[in-house]
Amino acid sequence: MPLRNHLKEHRARLGLNQQQLGSLVKASRQTISLIERGDYSPSVTLALKISKVCGVPVETIFEYEEDIADEQD
Repeated sequence: MPLRNHLKEHRARLGLNQQQLGSLVKASRQTISLIERGDYSPSVTLALKISKVCGVPVETIFEYEEDIADEQD
C-alpha cells in the first residue's frame, strides 16, 4: 500500500491509547488500529482530524509513496 503512516508514534507521544484517539476523532478503536497497521487508508476528513488532534501537519503523519510502476509511466 503506498500510504505509510507514523500514527502510532504520534499517538504514543500524546499518551493516548487507540480508544482515546478514536473518541477524539469520532472513529472506532478498530479503525485506528487498521490505520496504524497500514491495512486501511483514512478518508481525507479523518486524516485531517487526526493531524489536528496530534498538532502536526497531515504530511507528518501520512506519507504517500509512489509505486515503482507509476514512476515508469
